[in-house]
Amino acid sequence: MAASRARRIAACSWSLHPANPGELVARLRATGLSCVQLALNPLREAPGTWGGAGEILRAAGFTVVSGMVGTRGEDYSSLEAIRRTGGVVPDGTWEDNWRDLRAAARLASGLGLRLVTFHAGFLPGDPASPGFEKLVERIRLVADAFAAAGVAIALETGQETAATLADFLGRLDRPTVGVNFDPANMILYDKGDPVASLRELAPWVRQVHIKDATRTRAAGTWGREVPVGSGDVDWPAFFAVLRTLPPEIDLAIEREAGERRIEEIIQARRLIEAGA
Repeated sequence: MAASRARRIAACSWSLHPANPGELVARLRATGLSCVQLALNPLREAPGTWGGAGEILRAAGFTVVSGMVGTRGEDYSSLEAIRRTGGVVPDGTWEDNWRDLRAAARLASGLGLRLVTFHAGFLPGDPASPGFEKLVERIRLVADAFAAAGVAIALETGQETAATLADFLGRLDRPTVGVNFDPANMILYDKGDPVASLRELAPWVRQVHIKDATRTRAAGTWGREVPVGSGDVDWPAFFAVLRTLPPEIDLAIEREAGERRIEEIIQARRLIEAGA
């Protein structure tokens, strides 16, 4: 219990919909948290507004525990749409994403970050599948660019089973590539039990998103994200596995739906404090 309570608890900046760093500071203060996972795209896309975010957050007493990068052209309107457009898989957006990811590595290094997370896209389950080796090479390129900047990367879970992701990471052969484990994504994409999946991916877990969801009742459609504690994640069992992992693995609360983000982040924080 003592080791797990040493974990840092952060809020994901994009969950709070801030228009500028000042708004982010105010909304973080309202959650009662002192750490944040910072979306890096705004720093690259709107440097006039977000360029000083790191200094502003530090001056206000907040710690940026990691960064997050979104890739271009992603369409989450359906599972089939995100399968076609997600991450670094599509050829049509690869060159732009490769340029953006290298810029993100420089931003992360400048902020003193040691970890950046992103969705790689749907990983082929069969190494003989068309595109498997291409995706391996792309993730290796990204990993090496970040490693050269002193930054590790973590792939978001959910778009494939834990077994598929574990096999991919083993074949990737890049020790600076790990997993940002999101239990809700395993449910939203209907890719397995979050607790068993966390146990299987434990050797690669570098950060955990605290998020909840209910499973779909219609194959091929999304589940539904819900406030932490009200979905299908078995939190006592999840925290029991989490307590076996190194205490330096941070917990970042993510809420991507609903209109009561601050209140629901506080709810998630309290659940962590009571059970993790």
